[in-house]
Amino acid sequence: MNKKCNSLAVIGAQWGDEGKGKVVDYLTAKSSLVARFQGGNNAGHTVVTGDNTFKMHHLPVGILYPEVLCVLGNGMVIHPSVLVKEIDELQKRGVDTSNLRISEKSHIILPFHQALDNLMEGKKGDKKIGTTGLGIGPAYADKAYRCGLRMIDFISPHRFNSWLEENLPFYNQLLNKIYNHEGFSPEEIINEYQPLAERLSPYVTDTSQLVLDNLEEEKNVLFEGSQGTLLDLDHGTYPYVTSSSTVAGAIPGGLGIGPRYIGDIMGVIKAYITRVGEGPFPTEEKGDLGDYMRQKGGEYGTTTGRPRRCGWFDGVIASYTARINSLNGWAVTKIDVLGGLENIKIATSYYLKGERVDRFPSTLEDLYSVEPTYEELPGWEEDISEIRVFDQLPQNAKNYLEALEDITGVKVSLLSVGPEREQTIVLPGASFYTF
Repeated sequence: MNKKCNSLAVIGAQWGDEGKGKVVDYLTAKSSLVARFQGGNNAGHTVVTGDNTFKMHHLPVGILYPEVLCVLGNGMVIHPSVLVKEIDELQKRGVDTSNLRISEKSHIILPFHQALDNLMEGKKGDKKIGTTGLGIGPAYADKAYRCGLRMIDFISPHRFNSWLEENLPFYNQLLNKIYNHEGFSPEEIINEYQPLAERLSPYVTDTSQLVLDNLEEEKNVLFEGSQGTLLDLDHGTYPYVTSSSTVAGAIPGGLGIGPRYIGDIMGVIKAYITRVGEGPFPTEEKGDLGDYMRQKGGEYGTTTGRPRRCGWFDGVIASYTARINSLNGWAVTKIDVLGGLENIKIATSYYLKGERVDRFPSTLEDLYSVEPTYEELPGWEEDISEIRVFDQLPQNAKNYLEALEDITGVKVSLLSVGPEREQTIVLPGASFYTF
């Protein structure tokens, strides 16, 4: 890799919930700066360290390391009350949050964004997207409409008040006339949000320059993605996607750096696959097997608590996301969940309209109608959660990983055999940056 660019991007390569939080936490130990480049508090990362479990929504996982700078980039939308609550909860548990930095160009989620999110979703009935209802989409829509509220203006009482005076009447008309919602008064928003602006103000800075300075000084920089590639606004299963770009190509715009500063790109995949919410899912298992994966893997949303839909690993999806992101390494999580199954399946292609295809379709009609073609491999009975060396894995587990590599053309670099930090195996010849 380019030695002047000692950076690593960690990207979700399925529908999110792949275990990025655990992977980022493991890699942060050798990083100087960790930066999130998109999304909002619809993200949920869980980290287990000993008897402690931390669940992040806004904050980068790196916040647990006081010596590591943690950046919320300009590509994010931030709910101030959620972020302040998250900061307060971590501080109560003894976590130092003084290493946090927030982009002055990030955008703010306000009460009417969340109200609109839920009202719009409710009107869709059977065609609902399955959003988290947290106001993410409306906040990004305002950004695109060029009437959003940026952090730099939010922390200025004068500019915040002026923005509300100019924009709130429109939102109240929209809520009143279309959804029969009473709307919001400027006084109630100011009373709730002005103290939050004061709390967040010390963290706000030009994070673009901060990230660039660390890169130019050849420090180890980690780019932390949220959600997954199949939830990307352009490349995911549209319209059942999130409201931001989740792929590696969004890093420069979401952090204010040039593309040449992206070094290695690691994709995170589960050894099976899950999805929360609505939308197509070619390899979904709706019976006992899906229930087995859900229960053994603890497959419930970090942010919403919703049960995740579960299914066999989809090699068509993994190959597609590897191409979209230019991945040069896999981090495979939750392979321990597959232990105890007599046989394990991998989807290698689809049948679509009577023809075998190995590409990922773009239309919902095709995605709902494809039939996966499976390769079946023998499973293993051994408990692998205590293994820390690749060579000690059961041969059938090694064969399974080799099959994933053969299908996708990407080597496995990191393997998670349990939720805790130390339940991690770095494979020989791992492709990610060697800090």
